[in-house]
Amino acid sequence: MQAFTKKDILDMTSLSVEEMSLILDTAERMKEISERPVKKVPTLRGKTVILFFYEPSTRTRTSFDIAAKRLSADSISLSGSTSSMVKGETLLDTARNLEAMKPDIIVLRHSSSGAPYILAKSLKASIVNAGDGMHAHPSQSLLDMLTVREHRGKLKGLRISIIGDITHSRVARSNCVGFSKMGAHVTVCAPPTLIPKGMASSYGVHVTHQMKEAVADADVIMMLRIQKERQSGFFFPSEREYSRLYGLNREMMAYAKSDVLIMHPGPINRGLEISPEVADGPHSIILDQVTSGIAVRMAILYLVTGGA
Repeated sequence: MQAFTKKDILDMTSLSVEEMSLILDTAERMKEISERPVKKVPTLRGKTVILFFYEPSTRTRTSFDIAAKRLSADSISLSGSTSSMVKGETLLDTARNLEAMKPDIIVLRHSSSGAPYILAKSLKASIVNAGDGMHAHPSQSLLDMLTVREHRGKLKGLRISIIGDITHSRVARSNCVGFSKMGAHVTVCAPPTLIPKGMASSYGVHVTHQMKEAVADADVIMMLRIQKERQSGFFFPSEREYSRLYGLNREMMAYAKSDVLIMHPGPINRGLEISPEVADGPHSIILDQVTSGIAVRMAILYLVTGGA
């Protein structure tokens, strides 16, 4: 693939295998910049990136900010609570006013699924989806793929088990699409109440409610947190019972492969979906995911501005 032609990055479904591979290959080159004594290059000098985060975020917001600065772009942060939206202005009107200031990229995180698509249709600036509701989180999926590829040297043929709150997880949906497109075999595991109906047919993944089955076959285990802020009802009897049946602890790790990789998109609820000894143990590559996040987001900013 010679050039990246997309104006926006909204989801994993709209990215081809070639486009995903280009982003991952570019991110590998970007990682070298973060290893330098002076972690900055002039690649995006003169470009302006607006980080519009209508939901709380630590890792995603900070890594996009660092990514922009390491490429010498001007980065401006805006939150929903400090924007005119609290005065009743619509998201689109706010975005149009921002575009009148001539930014090159708007990175949007919003609680409503589909919000980035509205901006992508209406604005000339590139829109990067940093998470929309329960729908998609493409940069997280790409950094997860980069992390696994660095540790395993490939994605094709690997068995990826995603365990936890699948129903409310945009990370799970994006990873089901992304890893499957790259040739991995994806299994999702959770109580029946936390897996959407039609998951197997819609995403081409294997569905199980048995934790031991998901753990035993996996080359990579990705744990997800229980997203209490998105749940409107009771999906399991108690946190204690959920942790006993679907938490990844030392006892459950006994069923896993000796070289299994443990991942988590964060934030972690220690002692609920994953125990501290597993999260901090030798199989964990959770912090590697955070490091990969900067490189992937540097690659995304570079490519949507016509860098390749």
